[in-house]
Amino acid sequence: MEPMTRGDYEISPDPERLDVAAIHGYLTRSYWSPGIPRATVERAIANSLCFGLYCRGEQVGFARVVTDKATFAYLADVYVLESHRGQGLSKWLMEAVVAHPGLQGLRRFILATRDAHELYRKYGFEALANPGNMMEILRADAYSAKAPES
Repeated sequence: MEPMTRGDYEISPDPERLDVAAIHGYLTRSYWSPGIPRATVERAIANSLCFGLYCRGEQVGFARVVTDKATFAYLADVYVLESHRGQGLSKWLMEAVVAHPGLQGLRRFILATRDAHELYRKYGFEALANPGNMMEILRADAYSAKAPES
């Protein structure tokens, strides 16, 4: 996938362009991963399909997909910096994600969100059809000082 441009903005899946410090800075203050260690962010990025959103070269947004590129994908860590919101950038970022060639024909594409259901519905995401079939191991304190770093 080639970079996509819109005015001063660009979306690129090039992992070499990602600003890990900026991504970590946002994620560590997000509701879903407060206090996440930088090493964990680096490992997650290295093992995922990532999309950077840039304004004049500066990273202002991000999305990460954990996938086998054949049957399954999990969308995570989607954000657009507050100062760049209200311009349709999250929608554009989602368009880039769902259009990526490596994410076509998947049997299951999931995500978890506390407050962006309406955004994701626009791209085909719905509540789990059979939530009773899903299970998880949840370590809510994984990034706290008392949790061991893996």
